Amino acid sequence: MQHFEFLPADARERLFHLPPAPFDRESDPALLAVALGAALYAPATRTSLAADAVRMASLGVRSMVVCLEDAVADDDVPAAQAHAVAELAALSGSGAAAPLLFVRVRRPEQVLEIASSLGPAAGVLAGFVLPKFTEDSGGALEAVEEASALAGTRLLAMPVLESPVIAARETRVDALVGVGRLLDKHRDSVLSLRIGATDLSSAYALRRDRDLTVYDVAPVAAAIADIVGVLGRADGSGFTISGPVWEYFSARPRMFRSLLRSTPFEEQDAGELRDELVTRDVDGLLREVVLDKASGLTGKTVIHPSHVLPVHALSVVTHEEWSDASDILGTSEQGGVAASHYRNKMNESKPHTSWARRTLRRAEAFGVYAEGVSYVDLLAAAAA
Repeated sequence: MQHFEFLPADARERLFHLPPAPFDRESDPALLAVALGAALYAPATRTSLAADAVRMASLGVRSMVVCLEDAVADDDVPAAQAHAVAELAALSGSGAAAPLLFVRVRRPEQVLEIASSLGPAAGVLAGFVLPKFTEDSGGALEAVEEASALAGTRLLAMPVLESPVIAARETRVDALVGVGRLLDKHRDSVLSLRIGATDLSSAYALRRDRDLTVYDVAPVAAAIADIVGVLGRADGSGFTISGPVWEYFSARPRMFRSLLRSTPFEEQDAGELRDELVTRDVDGLLREVVLDKASGLTGKTVIHPSHVLPVHALSVVTHEEWSDASDILGTSEQGGVAASHYRNKMNESKPHTSWARRTLRRAEAFGVYAEGVSYVDLLAAAAA
C-alpha cells in the first residue's frame, strides 16, 4: 500500500517532488509507525466491518482500529468480539486490500482469544491496541508476543497512555518512567504509543470544545508534554507517539472565528473548500495536527473518515522541510551552521540532526510536496 494512491497519476506527479514509499505490515516498524497516519477507529459491533475496511482502504485510510473497549457497551462485548472475529476472517478469506488492522482489547486475555479464533486468518491483523497501559501491563505485551508466535506472523502492540496515574500530576512522572522500563524490555513488539486524551480529560471532568485544541486544555497539555518528555526522546530510548483523537465532525454555531487563513485557499481558487472545512470543524483538526507535530507527535487517532485526508495532507513533508533536512544530514558530521536554501533561517547541523532524521522518515512515508505546493493543493485535488 501507499499513501495517496487514490489520486490520479497526473495529480500525484504535479503535487509531489518525491512520492510516498510503498509499505505493508512487514515493513520496518520505524517506517510503519509513521506510515500509520490517521488511525480510524470503528466499533467492533459495526455490521459491515469487513466491507467498510475495504471501502476505507480505497479512500486512503491506511490504518484502522477495531474497538472492543469504550466503543462497545459492557454487555455487548462477547457478541462484539465474536462478530469482529467473523468479519476479520471473512476479510482475510476475500483477499481484498484493507488498511493495517488492529484490535483494541479490554483485557489481555482477549489478545490470545482473538488470535486463536482467527487461526490461519490472524495474518489479517497487524497487531493490538492496549488501553489503560501502565507498568503493570506486562501481561498484555506478553500476550501479544504469544499471539504472534501462535499465529506465525508478526503482531505488534500499540499501548494507550490514559490511566489515572498518568493523568494525576503527583504520580505521572514515576508512572511514565515505569512504563518506559517495561516497554524497553519489549521494544521489538511495540510499534508506537497512543495518547488517550479523552480519558485524561475525564480525570478532571473536562471535555474540550471544538473551538479549542487539546493544547488549550492545560491539565491534558501538561500530561502530553510529560509523555513526550519521558517516552518520546530522540536518543534511542524513545518511541513514536501519536496525537490524540479529534472528536468533532459536524457543524454547529461557533463562538470564535476560524483561524484557518483564507489566503492559501484564495490563491488556489479554493474558497469553497475552506468554507466546507470550517463548517465541518476540520479547521480545528488542522490546527491541532500542526500543534501535534510541533510537540513531537506523529499521526493521529480519528473517529470519522473525513478526518483522514486532512491529517495525511499535513503529514506530507514540505519542499522547504525536505531541503533543510537533507542539507543538515549532509553536513551533520562536520557540524557548523549555514543559511538554508530558502534563505529564511539558519540550519545548525548537530542540534538539528534528530529533527532532520525524523523529517526524512516522514518523507519516506508520506512523500515530499513539490516546490510551491502545500496541503491546500492536495485537499483541492482530492475534492476535485
